[in-house]
Amino acid sequence: MDIRRRNNVTLVGPVGGPTVVLAHGFGCDQNMWRLVVPALAQRHRVVLFDYVGCGGSDLASWNAQRYSSLHGYAQDVAEVCRELDLRDAVFVGHSVSAMVGVLAAESVPERIGALVMVAPSPCYVDDEGYRGGFSTEDIEELLAALESNYLGWSSAMAPVIMGNPQRPELGQELTNSFCATDPDIARVFARTTFLSDSREDLKRVAVPTLVLECSQDVIAPREVGAYVHAAIPSSRLVTLDATGHCPQLSAPGATADAVLDFLAGLR
Repeated sequence: MDIRRRNNVTLVGPVGGPTVVLAHGFGCDQNMWRLVVPALAQRHRVVLFDYVGCGGSDLASWNAQRYSSLHGYAQDVAEVCRELDLRDAVFVGHSVSAMVGVLAAESVPERIGALVMVAPSPCYVDDEGYRGGFSTEDIEELLAALESNYLGWSSAMAPVIMGNPQRPELGQELTNSFCATDPDIARVFARTTFLSDSREDLKRVAVPTLVLECSQDVIAPREVGAYVHAAIPSSRLVTLDATGHCPQLSAPGATADAVLDFLAGLR
C-alpha cells in the first residue's frame, strides 16, 4: 500500500531538520495548519497528512470498523511514521488528535519523542469529579442532530466551535471543511471522537508534553486543560490568548510561538 498517497502526506522544510508531525481534528484536514507551517518550517521538517476519510486522502481505503476507534487513527499515524522512517518526531495533535498522538506514541515510541496537544480533551462527557464540558444528553443530542442532517449541523455548529463571531470568515472556513467531509465518514468520526474516553491513557504518557489551551473554548474548557496537565507528569500547560477551539486559525502566531518555544526546550 502507498501510505504517502493514502494519507496525502506532504513534507515541508529543511531535510534533516528536527521533525514535526501536524495532525488535524474531526471534520478537517491538513489545510488547517497552513498559517503555522511557515514559522515551523524555517528550521524544522514538517510532516502534514490527512487521516483516511478526510481531505485529500484515499477515500477507498476508509473502513468503518477501523475508524470507529481512536486506535484506527493512531494506526494511520504509526504507518506514516514508519513509511517516513521518523525518529523522535514531535507530534502536534489538534483536538481529538491530541489523544490519537498519545496512543501513537505508545505504539511506536521510537518514532515519537514528544507531544504537543492543541485544545485537547480526553473525554467530552462530564463525570463524577471531572468536567468534560458536555452532559451525556448533550452528546446524544449533538450526535443525533449530526446524523440526521450533517450539512445543517455543520453550518450551525462550526461557527460555535470556532468561537470568533467577530471574524465570521473563520467560522465559514470551518463550516466549509466540515461540509467537504463525506457525511457517512463524518458520522463515524464524530461518534469515535465525542464518545471516546482516553483519561486512563494519559497516565502512560512518558514523553515531554506541551498542553496548549485557549482562554475560552466551548469544546475543551480550561478545566480539561488543567486535568490533562495534572495527569501527565512531564507536561507543561500554556494558555493562549485566544478564543475558540482552533487557535492555529484564530491565533496562528501565538500558536506557532508556543510550539517553537517548546521545541527549543527539547534540544
